[in-house]
Amino acid sequence: MANSTEPVRIGLLGCGTIGSGVFHLVRKNAAGLAEAARRPLEVARILVKDPDETRPFPADRSLMTTDAADVLSDPSIDIYIEVMGGIRPAREFVLEVLGRGKSVVTANKELIAGHGREIMETAASNNAHVRFEAAVGGGIPLIRPLEESLGGDNILKMMGIVNGTTNYILTRMSTEGSTYEEALAEAQALGYAEADPEADVEGIDAASKLAILCSIAFHAGVTAEQVYREGISHIHTEDLENARELGYAVKLLAIASRDDDGISARVHPTMIPLDHPLASISGNFNAVFVIGESVGELMFYGQGAGSLPTATAILGDVVNVARNLDRPPATRRSYWSRPGEIRPIEKVAARFYMVLKVADRPGVLAKIAGVFGDCDVSLERVLQKGKADSAEIVLITHEVLERNFRTAREGLANLEEVVEIPSVIRVESS
Repeated sequence: MANSTEPVRIGLLGCGTIGSGVFHLVRKNAAGLAEAARRPLEVARILVKDPDETRPFPADRSLMTTDAADVLSDPSIDIYIEVMGGIRPAREFVLEVLGRGKSVVTANKELIAGHGREIMETAASNNAHVRFEAAVGGGIPLIRPLEESLGGDNILKMMGIVNGTTNYILTRMSTEGSTYEEALAEAQALGYAEADPEADVEGIDAASKLAILCSIAFHAGVTAEQVYREGISHIHTEDLENARELGYAVKLLAIASRDDDGISARVHPTMIPLDHPLASISGNFNAVFVIGESVGELMFYGQGAGSLPTATAILGDVVNVARNLDRPPATRRSYWSRPGEIRPIEKVAARFYMVLKVADRPGVLAKIAGVFGDCDVSLERVLQKGKADSAEIVLITHEVLERNFRTAREGLANLEEVVEIPSVIRVESS
């Protein structure tokens, strides 16, 4: 075992927003980190694309290199922190160092969601540690509580706001009456959304995070491709107004559950009751609501992104690994090699909110009700709003299989009296 005064040497792969935050906190909180890790922490080498790049926090330029081999082949490095993002070359770098028995801490959700099985198996076969708390929820402690604190319970369901960009957009649309386009432009101006916001607004980011949560909570490897997803670009301000009138808020939720029929994993806009804890989560904050068979209801809430919150989660993992460098990993996560059986969205039951623009003439409601009845879809609430020579019908169904609802929607779209179906949003009761 290394002497307790000998530093744990860190190889930092990437030094952008997150990486520079890691470097900053290692220096700023050196004494506290050394006490927690039982050894000092030292950033020994930093791999960057451009040493002259402007960074949120300054980093020691003398430690930087653009040559990956300088960092990856350094035998003195104990732990690698991967904050490059993306799949290539991050996957190759992580597998290379794990193959040599070096431990890795990463914040890369795409990497874990897409290649978790390969990474966990490589780590296990080489007695290397892998930690990825910051991959989901930024600074919110979530992975370790699910994996360790709740390891003795059966997780039944998870619902979460795991993307701050979309939550900010929906909050502005709800509170300010902004259009989707206006709210997105504001999010981009504030740096919450990228110039190309597709990964956020189309649910791609959230699907990767949900895949990781499913793998941990349900002990089966789930990939992002298995998660059904819809984005928020089709949400209208009127939908948020209707939701409030009906007693709901609209959020982009990552929802997963497990029962005898398998795992359901989906990301989509969702109407949730105003008195549910997730309904009050505003701005760019994240929250995950967990239901355990024995523990009951729990919620994890906080900053889901940002340089220092994410760096804090990364360093928590580094401390954990540093304290156990001389021991094999406590868990090899062998369950990641068991493919998760995901129930197709067509076989998932939900309630639905729908808006129909129809010709304002006698018998329209009866025809609509007939289509729903033929598809075994029953209605819970119906509102009718007149607009000149047309009418708008707002309704919420009782719980129904997705395939039945889709058949009904197709039948309604074929009715001569139905001008348009501008909105469909799933509804959660709890």
